[in-house]
Order: sequence, then structure tokens, then C-alpha cells
Amino acid sequence: MVAVTGSRELGRISAFLGAAGATRAAYTALRKRPPGGAVLWERKNYAGRTVDLHAGLATATGTALAAVTAPGLPGRTRAAAALAVLAAGGCGAYDDVFGASDPRRGFRAHLSALRQREITSGAVKLFGIGAAGLAAGALLKERPADRLLAGVVIAGSAHVVNLLDVRPGRAAGSVLAIGAPGLLRRGPAGPLSAAPMGAVAAVLGDDLGERTMIGDSGAHALGAALGLAIVTSNGRRGLAAHAAGLIAAAAAGDRVSRATASAGRPRRSEH
Repeated sequence: MVAVTGSRELGRISAFLGAAGATRAAYTALRKRPPGGAVLWERKNYAGRTVDLHAGLATATGTALAAVTAPGLPGRTRAAAALAVLAAGGCGAYDDVFGASDPRRGFRAHLSALRQREITSGAVKLFGIGAAGLAAGALLKERPADRLLAGVVIAGSAHVVNLLDVRPGRAAGSVLAIGAPGLLRRGPAGPLSAAPMGAVAAVLGDDLGERTMIGDSGAHALGAALGLAIVTSNGRRGLAAHAAGLIAAAAAGDRVSRATASAGRPRRSEH
């Protein structure tokens, strides 16, 4: 029993420290040589200060690396983590870059544009992360209904963390709060919770200091990792309850996003 407990703790510690180290290394490298030039990754935050988006790419990278290398995880779980986290981070990065000047907010706005045969960066993010969540759910669950619920939880968690990215430290704080109970879970949930927590810990100081921000890339990747942790630690009833809560949160967030856009306020993710 002691050996099993020690092994579980080692997995969590390894994932946390691995994510923190990989995130900090990626963050430092991105600040020195930002892909496409520094201007591409600069934004004005809610207070009018210039910040970069490097923390987003760095946390996505660190979370994915830690999740796939954490000791004791089954191969299918590693594959699901790599798929969901990297796809969420990549789609979020696409929206960070190409959706910066798009005033449309919320699911309805992007779906309306799609009906008019216009593919917005928000639509790419919506369908890309949704598809990745379903694919990851198929790797983690056996029955069709469970796979569907798992996909909703993974994609929904990614979206909800992004909704919370409204001010410095909000998204990071939510990841730490949501992930903490998962550390107490047995199995893959522990390392999968520890990975995003370690990643945000590595950039929290810079986020709070308004030198960088998580952005869509980081928020979606971190949320997807938390969704994976939820999926691996719950059966159908738990998945259904989480899915219902996430859908309700997404619907509420969609209304807030549209109201914010109508009022002409700054983009939500530009905290």
C-alpha cells in the first residue's frame, strides 16, 4: 500500500514539476525568438498595457509534454492527452492571431457567419476543439454514449477556462482551483490535474505582473487537460453531471460575450 501511494504521489509531482519546467523553458525561448516576430504576439490588455501571448503557447506546450510523459499513464490516455491539449492549444493560437480584430463574439455569431459561408477563426476553434474532444473521448471510453459525454466534458472544460480569462490571473487561478481536487483522485486523474497546474504556476507571476497573458491558446489547452482528468475519474453519471454543468456555463458565457461585444468593450481574452 505504501509503495502504491508513493507511486501515485511520484506521478503527480513528476507531472507538476515537468510541466512547470517545460513551460518556463518554452516561455523563455518564445520571448527571445517569437515565431513570426514579436508584434504578431503583442496585445493591449484591459488596462491598455502591451502584453505578449507567449504564456499561452508555453503553457500548452508544457501541459502536453508533462501529460504524455507522466509515469504510469496508459498509452491510450497519453494519446488522448496529446491530441486534446495540442489541438485545443493550436486552435486557440489560431484564434489569438487571426481573430484579434474580429468583433464577433459567442457561438451564435460564428455559426451565423458560417451559414453565410464565412469561416471565422472562432468557428475553426469551436469545431476543431470539439472534434479533438470527441476523438480523445473515443480513446478513453468504450461505449458510444460515454464517448460523446467525454467529448463534451473535454471541449466544454476548454471553453469554460477560456471564458474565465478576463483579468490577470483569473484563468490561471481557475486552473489551480479546478485542478486541486483532481490531485486526490486515483489513476490518471492525478497527473492529468497536476500537469496544467504546474504549467500555470510557471507563468503566474508574469501573468499577474501584466507582462504576458494566457490567451485563447493557453486557456483552451489547460482546460482540455482538466477535462481529461475529469473524464478519466468519472463514470457515466459523473460525466453527464459535468457535461450539463459545462453546457450551462457555456450558454451563460455566450450571452455575456454577445452583451460585451454589443457594448463595444475590449475583447474578453485581452485581460
